[in-house]
Amino acid sequence: MAEKIIKTEYSEEMQKSYMNYSMSVITARAIPDARDGLKPVQRRVLYDMSELHLNHDKPHRKSARIVGDTMGKYHPHGDSSIYETLVVMSQVFKKGVPLVNGHGNFGSIEGDGAAAMRYTEARLEKFAEEVYLKDLDKTVEFIPNYDETEKEPEVLPVRVPNLLINGAEGIAVGMSTSIPPHNLVEVVDAVQAYIDNPDISVRELMEYLPGPDFPTGGIIANKSDLPSIYETGMGKIKLRGKIEVELGKRKADKDKLIITEIPYTMVGAGINKFLMDIADLVENKKLTDVIDISNQSNKEGIRIVLELRKDADVEKIRNILYKKTKLEDTYGVNMLAIAEGRPEILNLKGILKNYLDFQYKNATRKYQVLLDKELEKKEIKEGLIKACDIIDLIIAVLRGSKNLKDAKNCLMTGDISNISFRVKGFEEDAKKLCFTEKQASAILEMRLYKLIGLEILQLEKEFKETLAKIKEYEKILSSRKNMDEVIKKDLDYIKSEYGTPRKTLIEDGKEAVYDEAAVTVSEVTFVMDRFGYCKILDKNTYDRNKETIETENPFVVNCLNTDKICIFYEYWKFTSDKSIGYPGRKAS
Repeated sequence: MAEKIIKTEYSEEMQKSYMNYSMSVITARAIPDARDGLKPVQRRVLYDMSELHLNHDKPHRKSARIVGDTMGKYHPHGDSSIYETLVVMSQVFKKGVPLVNGHGNFGSIEGDGAAAMRYTEARLEKFAEEVYLKDLDKTVEFIPNYDETEKEPEVLPVRVPNLLINGAEGIAVGMSTSIPPHNLVEVVDAVQAYIDNPDISVRELMEYLPGPDFPTGGIIANKSDLPSIYETGMGKIKLRGKIEVELGKRKADKDKLIITEIPYTMVGAGINKFLMDIADLVENKKLTDVIDISNQSNKEGIRIVLELRKDADVEKIRNILYKKTKLEDTYGVNMLAIAEGRPEILNLKGILKNYLDFQYKNATRKYQVLLDKELEKKEIKEGLIKACDIIDLIIAVLRGSKNLKDAKNCLMTGDISNISFRVKGFEEDAKKLCFTEKQASAILEMRLYKLIGLEILQLEKEFKETLAKIKEYEKILSSRKNMDEVIKKDLDYIKSEYGTPRKTLIEDGKEAVYDEAAVTVSEVTFVMDRFGYCKILDKNTYDRNKETIETENPFVVNCLNTDKICIFYEYWKFTSDKSIGYPGRKAS
């Protein structure tokens, strides 16, 4: 076989290959879709749990079973990413509305990791089952999986703006996304306002959706910056923990500062770091009024207690905590999502528009499928009702037919020439035999008990219900206004069933001000010995031991304690007699 050598520019090939890799990571791994607000791995985990029938009212199943099934069928990128996704979707302190119900150790807000997947169990939450996975077969497109042996949904038919409700975080190649979670009730109100007025501005939408609502609560301290963030899709949110003062009830009791809510950015190992930072401040005499620190947090919530000295300045301590620790932190917002197949930074209105376009498409497809089913039912029920009126003729046809094909042909055409059995008077009635193919098949499959009087009445009742449904579905599909009402009604139900009060307070907080005590300016002496060890000496100490110090330290500088000193370091080689050698050579 002859070799086929393709000559190409190496740089161009590398650039093309890297771009393909980058787009694959961006669109198929790290960035959520603007329609359902999910990354591919999240979508696949939820769909696989649905296929395993792990509904909210069924027993939990081993997490390892879910992870293995997802990896084998839909997501062949390793079990760790799948299990981590499953864990995060179950954590109430990370998700606005959890989608997975975990059983076992699924980690803690303080940074404890989840137990291994072989020890934990999971199932779907009712919210995920009803709002994220309902009507899968009637709404979204299915595509082949990675090896084309299974089918998976392109997106999930999520009925709420998940991109806002649960937020998203992801790092791709050259870009990242960071969308904060929001309150379900407020998001639904904003969607309904947008449906009523598509020309509504972002600032008007913020009357319904004032800002993020983090599952850890806390305080958003820069309310005035939020309109700009929602208009551009980018910005910084200043988060603060919530501090309460608990006064001693008795004379001997100490006053306490209680931290009951933490910034969302502190979730995980941040709490331990925060406690260490407070301890350092106390040790360095910057929080002299704090005499004890204890973390009394439990499953009921956060409770970090700082015990204070008598007559402590509470406001000063509060400012030090905000200024010197992560109790005040910044959350960077970058609302990047995949919209129409490409990454795009979306503002608030852009997110809602993508969501609603998706909902209209899903609703149209759903009600068209339902309408087609009801039209098919109508056709069959019409045939059965008509057959009951001429049942004697049909029985005669069936008794006289040689085979199923002749019987079916006679019911559809009224041609009784091949019917061997005759009953006087049926020749004229044969003209009534003009059933469709579906009707004829239904008549041939009909059981005799359907001829009971009550069964015939039930059949007529079902026929009327089918006609009513057809009228309803045709009305919904006939105009955008009717579709709007259906979507709004659906959102009202979700809001009433799953809505919760806001947790995060939004305000324009005062800047935390903390002035460190001014340093008294004095003269000092900076000395550095031949080994590079440096120290600062008091001027009086230097004066008393001037000769000894200058002999032992080749570098001596008199300066102020507030001055800055720049040190340029060189490698030195030392001679065998330990005297200073020459610069410019690397030490061995």
